[in-house]
Amino acid sequence: MKKPSWKKKSFQLGSSPISAREIVGTSHFNGNENGKLPLIIQPTIPDVDLTGWYKNNEAWVEENLLHYGGLLFRGFNIGKQEDFNRFIQEVCPQVMTYKEGATPRTKLSEQVYTSTEFPASQRIELHNELSYVHNWPRKIWFCSIKNAQKGGETPIADVRNVYKRISEETRARFVEKGWMLVRNFGEKLGLPWQDVFQTDSLKEVEEYCENHGITLEFLGNNQLRTKQVRPTEEIHPLTKEPLWFNHMVFWHESSLDSQVREMLLAEFGRDRLPFNTYYGDGEQIEDEVIAEIRAAYQAETIAFPWEEGDVLMLDNMMVAHGRNSFEGERKVLVSMGEPIQR
Repeated sequence: MKKPSWKKKSFQLGSSPISAREIVGTSHFNGNENGKLPLIIQPTIPDVDLTGWYKNNEAWVEENLLHYGGLLFRGFNIGKQEDFNRFIQEVCPQVMTYKEGATPRTKLSEQVYTSTEFPASQRIELHNELSYVHNWPRKIWFCSIKNAQKGGETPIADVRNVYKRISEETRARFVEKGWMLVRNFGEKLGLPWQDVFQTDSLKEVEEYCENHGITLEFLGNNQLRTKQVRPTEEIHPLTKEPLWFNHMVFWHESSLDSQVREMLLAEFGRDRLPFNTYYGDGEQIEDEVIAEIRAAYQAETIAFPWEEGDVLMLDNMMVAHGRNSFEGERKVLVSMGEPIQR
């Protein structure tokens, strides 16, 4: 894909109009320009309103997002949750909620959530948001309001390149079989199903599962199990590039801390883990296959330290994200939108 060029817009500051190119500059971490995400966009003058600048340069932003997969807006006037709320309200008319969500988070407004509230000591594997549902967001935004004392980066990886790093043999096996997500809901078994499906009605859950290709089992004592088979790959709707787009490694039992994994297996057994992944026919995925895929992610992973007020915008289909463990207080906000239907 050809590297994007600036589309000129004029801004009136005082008596002198200046172009969009003069208002912001672009750069890359470590000076690496070779198509590596994220593209860093920073104002060259004080007090530039990110929302206004974005609205006036939306075509250029979209062009660069499709090229790099991720944009980091740094040094703009985003300092608190209300600023991020206003930004999202203006730039994302089709905001999505976390239906079938799998991790604990707090809804702060109609547009904005906290990032995953797993314990600070745990690392969150790379994944594309809601890749396992029938409707997922094409875009996702993160905003750092409070930086951790240590760690807490949001690592990202271009899944166009992850796809290329995975062997044709492995890809072909998953094209044939797909991958299966198994989830157990109930006491001590992950999130409550009422939170995940956003209803207290088992009938509504049953109807939702029937309409979204999910097998539902009632286990008694208010416990449920779901199984869903999904493809490991998708084609980007705009660039037509092949993407490694799934949660398979994220939810595989090997992604758990080793002590936690042993404890859960001893207490529940493999078929009662809160979540696990398999081949689409229900067979276990070999450890060496998971290791190959995890290595492909790691080879493409980029992590950078947050600065307070940073806004990271990702094409959720092109770029996977995760979270490093951290120390101290950390507050990262998230919003997502522009739904894509499977």
